[in-house]
Amino acid sequence: MPTPHRDDRGLFTRTFDAEVAAEHGIEARGFLQDSQSRSRLGVVRGLHGRSGRGEAKLVRCAHGAVWDVLVDARADSPTFGRHEAFRLDDNDFHQLYVPPGMLHGFQALTDFADVCYRIDRPHDPSEDVAVRFDDPELGIHWPLPVSVISHRDSGAGAWADLVG
Repeated sequence: MPTPHRDDRGLFTRTFDAEVAAEHGIEARGFLQDSQSRSRLGVVRGLHGRSGRGEAKLVRCAHGAVWDVLVDARADSPTFGRHEAFRLDDNDFHQLYVPPGMLHGFQALTDFADVCYRIDRPHDPSEDVAVRFDDPELGIHWPLPVSVISHRDSGAGAWADLVG
């Protein structure tokens, strides 16, 4: 995305541009739903994914900062089972493309963090899959102590259960 325009009033930034997306091989017309979450300091959400053909997401942090983690759950991928983490914040406005077949989660690094998701398919709870954020086989380092986690996420299965 273009660099935010900052002046005495604050800032203006473009949060989505179909041409920029296309330059990165992302089909912009495929995005059908926008969602937003707000999390308190230390909250972890995830690791979430979708069964079937999965879903693609564009993720950005609109307020605050998060430690955003992707786990490759695509069995035919050379990076299967590996994870990568990124800091997303409201200062640089970077966005993260999450391709289908990835698990996604994040931890709020600030008092409040608003995360926006642009998703290529409407949500269908029957396709939800989840893996524990602290699964030892994945070895993900979360930068802060976990303050709150949902009942759903605390009861998520192990990585080994998902991949069989």
